[in-house]
Amino acid sequence: MKYIVLLCDGMADRPFEALQGKTPMQLANKPHMDALAAVSEVGMVKTVPDGMAPGSDVANLSVLGYCPEDCYTGRSPLEAANIGIQLADDDLAFRCNLVTLSDAERYEDKTMDDYCAGDIHTAEADEIIRAVQAAFGGGEFDFYTGTAYRHCLVWHGGKSNLGTFTPPHDISGRVIGEYLNTVPEAAPLIDVMRRSTELLRDHPVNLRRKANGQNPANAIWLWGYGKRPQLERFEDRFGVKGAMVSAVDLLKGIARLTDMQVCEVEGATGYLDTNFNGKMEAAFESLKANDLVYIHVEAPDECGHRGEPQNKVKAIEEIDRQILGPILEKMKTLDDVSLMILPDHPTPLCIRTHVSDPVPYLLYRSNAPQNGVAVFTEETATSTGHVVERGSDMMRKLLQR
Repeated sequence: MKYIVLLCDGMADRPFEALQGKTPMQLANKPHMDALAAVSEVGMVKTVPDGMAPGSDVANLSVLGYCPEDCYTGRSPLEAANIGIQLADDDLAFRCNLVTLSDAERYEDKTMDDYCAGDIHTAEADEIIRAVQAAFGGGEFDFYTGTAYRHCLVWHGGKSNLGTFTPPHDISGRVIGEYLNTVPEAAPLIDVMRRSTELLRDHPVNLRRKANGQNPANAIWLWGYGKRPQLERFEDRFGVKGAMVSAVDLLKGIARLTDMQVCEVEGATGYLDTNFNGKMEAAFESLKANDLVYIHVEAPDECGHRGEPQNKVKAIEEIDRQILGPILEKMKTLDDVSLMILPDHPTPLCIRTHVSDPVPYLLYRSNAPQNGVAVFTEETATSTGHVVERGSDMMRKLLQR
């Protein structure tokens, strides 16, 4: 038996006026998902435990079969694992976004114009992170390049009673002042964030970007902190070998911490320009040496955060066309396959951030087709009455023979 998980990050949504009052899943032309829905178990699953923030970290740990309530220590330590950072016991890791802030003179009056700095590519981002490290790193702090706009700060001996650091994608278009952490212990971090605007205002990369009509990466934004986690090996936990296909450090970091194979895909970006077909090919190739592959596609979530309704529809359609369709063809060469499709969390276009609502799932078994539903949407999944209350139960549900 082979197992495939197709995780469409942030795919679930709420009816949206600009989409004729429909959700992207309802409007998207996704013939392969809908055909599978007709012969699969379809229902709803709660991937974010009560009281926990609805991030991709918590939700993907849950779908992978780990209880976030027991093992989650923060987002950035998971990403740090993929970057190759060895965290000491007293290290605190932070996600370090490169963002675009407005030109208001006072730092507190600036607006979060772009949480991803124009979707800056890694090569340019690396130049900026190196400048930040030269200015602020080498002692208490160290900065590390990740992927695109997503990077890492390690605070050596950092205090963990810091309260809340607001994710930048939660405050798009808002003045940042009221979202700045005011806990006294966090003051050194806020100071670095503030000083980064002075350092990066006229950085050569940003001067080039502005000349080309692109958003500059004119500030860093820290959030998602935590200490080194302890995660059980995936194979020890479930008795199968697993592989991960993803463009983002978060998912690849989880895979490295759980000793899953990490499949590197050239041209995988986490957005609409990602190498969808390359992800599909890498996933199927990984099944030669593994029992299960987890294919994570970030694009729907990014479109949700950016408030791009048509692009979110397109992202779902491209997943269906370039990943799922070819996989269904290749599955014909395998004896038995179980395939699960679901988002990790909704990213509603109307609010442009994550929510903890349950998400639709589809579970197909080639050796046991079922009477399902006509199309795969939030509405049809709710109508079946199938509800999984704990997202961490989904992996064992998939692995049942």
